[in-house]
Amino acid sequence: MPLAAGMMDSDLRQLLAQVAQGDRAAFGQLYDVVSGRLFGIIGRILPRRELAEDALQETFMRIWQRARTYDETIASPMAWMATIARNQAIDLKRRSAERLAAAASELDETMADESPDPESLAGQAGELRRLGDCMEGLPKERQQLVLLAYRQGYSREELAERFHRPVTTIKTLLRRSLIALKECLDGAR
Repeated sequence: MPLAAGMMDSDLRQLLAQVAQGDRAAFGQLYDVVSGRLFGIIGRILPRRELAEDALQETFMRIWQRARTYDETIASPMAWMATIARNQAIDLKRRSAERLAAAASELDETMADESPDPESLAGQAGELRRLGDCMEGLPKERQQLVLLAYRQGYSREELAERFHRPVTTIKTLLRRSLIALKECLDGAR
């Protein structure tokens, strides 16, 4: 099957053999011939262009490093390179997802650490009274959110369902409410 300008599998095999010998010119030619096709494969897995470009770069690094391991009895040159490209894209997507999940988890922990539980602020009877006064200063919806979350143990997801709001909005409202309560309690001292 022709690839570009009459390039055939046999031509790709020859280029890979030259790349395996460290031939930089052959590597450049191989890049020119197959990079568009490999970028298309990667782009279906990584729609963000900058991630796809990173994966393409890593793919060609792997091709350069592993050209000696290519075995024409197992796969065609294009299938071999496409497999490397697909695996690089999947790995990069997984690493990006893990970094995103770690950042979200860290943000949740930070928010939890900085958001004092209203009951823990009310260690004494006087503080309970001040807390009640401060709660009255919140809009009714935010009062309900705080009570359901911290007294009745509703999860952020349950609150989102109950109030027909996104989870991120619920987290923001709770955080703002807790900050307002803390400021009110600190000011009442």
